[in-house]
Amino acid sequence: MKKYSLRWCFVAAFAVAGFAIPTSAQIVRTFAGSAANSLAANDDGSTGLVNVGFNVNFFGTVYSQLYVNNNGNLTFAAPLGTYTPFNLLSTSRPIIAPFFADVDTRGSGSSLVTYGSGTLGGLAAFATNYINVGAFSRLPVYNSFQVVLINRSDIAPGDFDFEFNYSLITWEAGTASGSNSLGLGGFSARAGYSNGASASFEIAGSASNGAFLNTNIISGLVHNQFGTPFDGAAMDGRYTFNVRNGAVFAPVITPVPEPSSFGMFAVLGLFGIVAMRRRQKN
Repeated sequence: MKKYSLRWCFVAAFAVAGFAIPTSAQIVRTFAGSAANSLAANDDGSTGLVNVGFNVNFFGTVYSQLYVNNNGNLTFAAPLGTYTPFNLLSTSRPIIAPFFADVDTRGSGSSLVTYGSGTLGGLAAFATNYINVGAFSRLPVYNSFQVVLINRSDIAPGDFDFEFNYSLITWEAGTASGSNSLGLGGFSARAGYSNGASASFEIAGSASNGAFLNTNIISGLVHNQFGTPFDGAAMDGRYTFNVRNGAVFAPVITPVPEPSSFGMFAVLGLFGIVAMRRRQKN
């Protein structure tokens, strides 16, 4: 039974990756300047201070600069090279983390982390893109996700939104955080934010093995959504946080699998098993 359960996990992966998730072109926000800069291939690196392009009031502290960290997060006070994710609910660091885990972009199949500012839907915006990024140590598995900060000073000075956009999550930790050679298990990724003091939030499934993966049709990040995007473009894989007068409004996520996903799994089951056998042979 265990062997077939494992096979069906990979069946689900093929179904989700190929048909049951939004494509990166749909979910990832792109605009002129959004990927103008990049971090060189690295493990645990960070940028220096980067200009956001507008002011953000994050729990009473106004920032105009931040650090882009390779390991799936943005910080304000200092760069962060930590690779095994710590609890965002008790950290003393101001942080916004779409997928805090051990990203390693040194592998030949990994893309680089990119970032930049521009205008999105008539509003100033800043994006950081972790598209097709690998896991430590140069594992041939890849995730695609993004965080976007959007200026909402049209509502009040310092107001902004931030979005977590997910199009592909196939790994959850690096081997230095206890994962296997497929980036599974160990100390799994966390997603959320903290002001480093009294206010924090983690998406349900943080630090839980298997919870965020595409193969998990209940709590997988690509299968759920919450919040109100500035342009009304809500979709599975998009998590919107509205920051007003310094306070973050984080709706409760209620995972609901799409009925069509189950049918797709059945249709593609045979192809998934065949593909799995080929992978084992290779």
